[in-house]
Amino acid sequence: MTILFIRHGETDLNAARVIQMPETPLSARGVKQAERLGERLSKAAIGQILASDHARAHTTAQAVERACGAPLAIVPSLRERNYGDLRGKPYHELVELGIDPHAHDYEPPNGESWTVFHARVASAWSDVIDWAARTEGDLVVVTHGLVLRSLVDRIVASPDD
Repeated sequence: MTILFIRHGETDLNAARVIQMPETPLSARGVKQAERLGERLSKAAIGQILASDHARAHTTAQAVERACGAPLAIVPSLRERNYGDLRGKPYHELVELGIDPHAHDYEPPNGESWTVFHARVASAWSDVIDWAARTEGDLVVVTHGLVLRSLVDRIVASPDD
């Protein structure tokens, strides 16, 4: 059994360096990326697909589902960090205001602190492990860049690595 972690395809907003909303769709390029991903995985022994409920991850996962025929389940704990009131704002505007949304001590208004976000990702990891134990074949997990970074930094890689 292999767990394949996948970041969603491109969106117009991430290409423009804008903090995205949950409903942000894939760009035309992102749709093609998702379709190519599905084609690449079409011969793999995929038993289950998990995805964030944000549109860009869900759409990417649906392309894999169509190509592989494996069932798709939505796992809300795989969502990107909630940036609250910063959603829809370009990074360059935030920098001009002296805001670093990625600073370890920054909590966006009406959003998630890093502590809350990392705790949610740890819970998502538990969900993934539970799904893996029940899945015959490989498990595909379609999520977001910061979720993947949190998993790698806090769960997959040890401090000694």
